[in-house]
Amino acid sequence: MSKPQLAFIGLGNMGAGMARRLLDTGHTLTVHNRTASKAAPLVQAGARLADAPERAAAGHQLVLLSLSDDKAVDEVLFGRVVPVLQPGAVIVDTSTVSPGYARTAAERLAARGLRRVEACVVGNPLQARKGELRVFVSGDPADLYEVRPVLEAIGSEVVHVGAPGTAASVKLILNLLLGAQVASLAEAVAYGTAAGLDRDQLIGVISGSGFSSVVMRFRAELMLKHSYEPAFFRAELMEKDIRLALEAAAGFGTSMPVLDTVRERFAAVVAAGDGDKDASVLVEHRA
Repeated sequence: MSKPQLAFIGLGNMGAGMARRLLDTGHTLTVHNRTASKAAPLVQAGARLADAPERAAAGHQLVLLSLSDDKAVDEVLFGRVVPVLQPGAVIVDTSTVSPGYARTAAERLAARGLRRVEACVVGNPLQARKGELRVFVSGDPADLYEVRPVLEAIGSEVVHVGAPGTAASVKLILNLLLGAQVASLAEAVAYGTAAGLDRDQLIGVISGSGFSSVVMRFRAELMLKHSYEPAFFRAELMEKDIRLALEAAAGFGTSMPVLDTVRERFAAVVAAGDGDKDASVLVEHRA
């Protein structure tokens, strides 16, 4: 069976990794990114470059998005892409948006005869490039069945978790845990160095302990090397995701005071001008 032609809009670190993986697995891609230079490696690998999101999407029945937030999705998808799509087209949205926006977006698209597969990806750009992401999907199971081969190209695991908005909730919950671990590691290092311990030795001790995790070891390595650019997960996006989760939890009457403090720490990093650096840069900022 021939692979469908795809449009891929949004080529940040994760988007570029997923798009390259799709090219490597034999898919034909038309790509667009606001900063066109970021698409150059993909064009060299065989992708076709479009100079606007609507020109990338036109003529395609399957469009993938990897954008930064609710506002970006709304502007690009509904402002520019939807008008050029034919009824029945599928939008696979890998953007991390609020659960409420995810539900509304699905309803708005359905009203236009379009389908939305909410595909929240968990992993880093290196895993995206290798097709090793975990993909949590919500929406109509029939739509998932149709696009599953594409999702299986970028993910080692594809899991349907329920109705629109549920995949977004899973992604935010996992990022809450990520943010908490990065913040706790940064504070432990701050305490240890203040107590006179060698910084690098301490990070190594923590990383190798039974209290560590895959995530903590990965971030500990970045802290050891002071390697925060290019970011695997920008501090600005970490703050955004924690904020979205806090807002969603508040709607259920669920209080999360620990994570609220973590969000404040990342907000301070963004305010200090380090929002584009990896979230592990938090270790360089004092509370």
